[in-house]
Amino acid sequence: MPRAITRLPAVPANAPRLPTRVALWLLDSPRLGDAPSIKRFAGRLLKQPALQGVVPAQTRLGQLLCRDCGNPRDRRMGFELLRQAARAGDVSAQLELGQLYSQSRHNKPQQARHWLELAAGQGSLEAQQLLKQL
Repeated sequence: MPRAITRLPAVPANAPRLPTRVALWLLDSPRLGDAPSIKRFAGRLLKQPALQGVVPAQTRLGQLLCRDCGNPRDRRMGFELLRQAARAGDVSAQLELGQLYSQSRHNKPQQARHWLELAAGQGSLEAQQLLKQL
């Protein structure tokens, strides 16, 4: 009796894999997303895909490191991940960099304007509003 061979649907190369999808789901969950232990676990899940160049993983791990870590080394790594994702055209990474550079801690208005203009050019209303405030 011949066995039926089922074909799995083709997954695009740039689609987030399972660890990335699980981490994004955890972080976006209203009940779980704010817990420090969940953020640590999601960060561990995002680390390898981010290093492999998966843009959504770079963006979310960069945001986690910049927002939730007090360690300067982690913040630098977060900035670098956000820059990589922003250069790849990720609107949320461009917006995040624009917001970070406009804060008094970094105070680099030219950098902030650059990233916010890129995000606004892709249709981000929040970036357009922030540009008006600069």
